[in-house]
Amino acid sequence: MALALTYATSRTLVRMRLAAFRHGLDDQFRRSWIVTGGFVGLALAGGTLWLAGRGDHDVLAVVLGVWMLGWVVGPLFAGGGDETLKPEYFTMLPLPPRTLSAGLLVAALAGVAPVISLIALLSLVVVSGGVAAALVAVPALLLQLLCFLLASRLAVAVYGVLLQVRAGAVIAALVNAFILAFTAQGWALIVAFVSTDVQGAFATGARIAPSGWGLVAVEAAGRGEWLEVLAALAGLVVLAAVMLLAWGALLVRRTTGSRTGGTVRRQLSARSGAGAAGAKELRSWTRDLLYGHRAVFAVAYGLFFCLMPLAIGMKSMLPWAGPAAVVMAGSMTANLYGADGTAFWTTLMTPGSSRADVRARQRAFLLVFGPSTLLITLLLTWWSGDTRAWPLVLSVLPALLGGAAGLVVACSVYAAVPTTDAHKRSGNPLNSGENEGETMGIVYVMLVLVAATCAPALILALYTGWWGVPVGVLSGVLAWWYFGRMAARRLDARGPELLTLLRHGRSPAEQAKKTAGFDALPKWRRTLAGFCLGFGAIPLFPQAVVPAIFKLTGNHDTKSWFLALYQDGPWQWVVIVLMAALGLSMYAYGGLTYYYAKKRAPDGSVAVVAG
Repeated sequence: MALALTYATSRTLVRMRLAAFRHGLDDQFRRSWIVTGGFVGLALAGGTLWLAGRGDHDVLAVVLGVWMLGWVVGPLFAGGGDETLKPEYFTMLPLPPRTLSAGLLVAALAGVAPVISLIALLSLVVVSGGVAAALVAVPALLLQLLCFLLASRLAVAVYGVLLQVRAGAVIAALVNAFILAFTAQGWALIVAFVSTDVQGAFATGARIAPSGWGLVAVEAAGRGEWLEVLAALAGLVVLAAVMLLAWGALLVRRTTGSRTGGTVRRQLSARSGAGAAGAKELRSWTRDLLYGHRAVFAVAYGLFFCLMPLAIGMKSMLPWAGPAAVVMAGSMTANLYGADGTAFWTTLMTPGSSRADVRARQRAFLLVFGPSTLLITLLLTWWSGDTRAWPLVLSVLPALLGGAAGLVVACSVYAAVPTTDAHKRSGNPLNSGENEGETMGIVYVMLVLVAATCAPALILALYTGWWGVPVGVLSGVLAWWYFGRMAARRLDARGPELLTLLRHGRSPAEQAKKTAGFDALPKWRRTLAGFCLGFGAIPLFPQAVVPAIFKLTGNHDTKSWFLALYQDGPWQWVVIVLMAALGLSMYAYGGLTYYYAKKRAPDGSVAVVAG
């Protein structure tokens, strides 16, 4: 009876997921991301098969570990993963936890990512080298795929629990920051690793990890050691069963547990409207766990990003930890008003509160990130021992702080993205709604805009030294004042429209009008625009910004994958400028394509949809 119920539930959930996937393809933005992600995933899977064909088992063990790591950490950076079928949807159904978790697991297999991972795991068959080993590789790769998927779901569930308590939110932020910084600066750790004599131990560790148990079974089958084969396969079965049970228990906690806190709530003691707005905003940063998570993440990312090169003895990145944290903080908080949701009505219904509210949010941003990033900058610049970096970082930091404090409110007013209200968040706090694509687009744009606010101060500091400091302070103050003024005026003029957007989201007619112009473009142009927005950061940041910092700080030893540093003399600056121009051009092409497509949307698109 239980098996029949599980089968029927799984079959129904698979059909629901496939139907949702088909309907999701109607969204041009989502379709472009699926195609791009599928192409990149197939390329990586092909590379894994190529490595298996070379017969290097040690490298393959490490690569399989990277695949499992991607399954675990990938959803944490994608808004909690794909939750087309949320567990909360089924709370009113009389389904046992094990039946629901098994059904959701089977439904999760009906997607693009599991198929790509299955192709990559075919490397176990390629590397087998014999009939017996190939026969063992088939159940091994299926069990390995099941463990990948369960590890992903369990990691998201555990992070959801952590984000519901303050200490857990901090731990989750530190882990996320380290992983994201590793994707950009992990080359330093890899270089340090390669230069040591621990590669064999690392490969052994990759085999001991669950991601290597399938390979261990195949290798043991090739040697005829069947007891080891059974042990490895049994280990995968037991691990999958344990993770399934743990995930089921966390699903029960998610759908039935109370999320009310026991913290004593004191009343605001402010005596003015500006003071009340400021106190409210500061309490949002200290009480809302997602706010706190993002604040810790931004600061920790700046630290990890600039500390990782210490693995190869390079201190030239240390002074830039504070500025890097400010840039990340500006991008992570670019949807302040969108995160308010329907709570924005309290501001809207208070006459003359727009300016006080905007300035309060700006002051709170500066109070949260100003002292911490200044302290980090002073300490790490002193530690680096590079006296030439002092005027540069002290010119850049105030410009970035003021620019970020101004841009976050302006961006969140002019380009607000509706998200789930705080009191309606699901048991997975990482998932903030169905507009993750728009949210990530704003994050990418803000990375560039916030970084650009320090350009005048940086250029002047490079040529005149300490004269860049007053220019940085002045540009920061002007950006804080001007963008805040823009945001306040926009709220006064379009406040009701913003509340309607945050409360109801975009209607199907508005969505159609928004995408009609873009859908009318040739397919190659849509694909090219999506590619430019997705990969414009590669030539701009690692191939232009980072080599420029190395040049300015006098670091000429580390070349790694930075193309410019392999050139001679002035050609290094030529390559840096060309890479920066390429990255900015890619962003400009993608952004302008979307902008003009929206402007050229036919007026009748709304009527067509309504009809």
